[in-house]
Amino acid sequence: MKRPLAGLLLPLLLLTVAACGRSDPAPEPEPPAPFADCAALTTAPSAGPADSGGKPDGSTRPLPDVGLPCFTGGAEVSLAAVRGPAVVNLWAAWCQPCRKELPAFQRLAERAGGQLHVIGVDTRDDRDDARDLAGELGLTFPTLFDPGEKLRAGVAAPGLPATVFVDAQGRVRHLDVTGALDDDKLAALVEQHLGVVVPA
Repeated sequence: MKRPLAGLLLPLLLLTVAACGRSDPAPEPEPPAPFADCAALTTAPSAGPADSGGKPDGSTRPLPDVGLPCFTGGAEVSLAAVRGPAVVNLWAAWCQPCRKELPAFQRLAERAGGQLHVIGVDTRDDRDDARDLAGELGLTFPTLFDPGEKLRAGVAAPGLPATVFVDAQGRVRHLDVTGALDDDKLAALVEQHLGVVVPA
């Protein structure tokens, strides 16, 4: 009786040892983000004005003292340390007006020629969806990740999209929540509130 039992237990023991020796496959690395690194955001743009020649809308408070991770690399950026002129666009992949206006922000970043920072803040979003949309639209400007909507709450934006215009001292000169912006409207707001003329 002992031998048949031992004969049954030995294969079970060998299977258990083999299973314990196997390691689960390593998780697949996250695909690279298309966005630029955020390291330069706390330094004034190379060709930007030392002070804004634009007109504030009455609210010249500083950007909220909120730290958000850069979508690329994950390094935390303190928004209170961001130096403009800067255009900060709060967006999400699920937001249809955001999807409509994001190409205009990419073109602004390309045409600005170092006069201002264009910064995205992916808000209350799924990272994979945001990465996929950025790849689809060819977005490369530096982007922060804000799943908890810290910046949206800090600037009192009622929803998305929202765009914050920030002067050279890091002060909010204007908050735009009028809906999807096109190239002309965006350029006009940049000139009006930041004193920066962006070539067409």
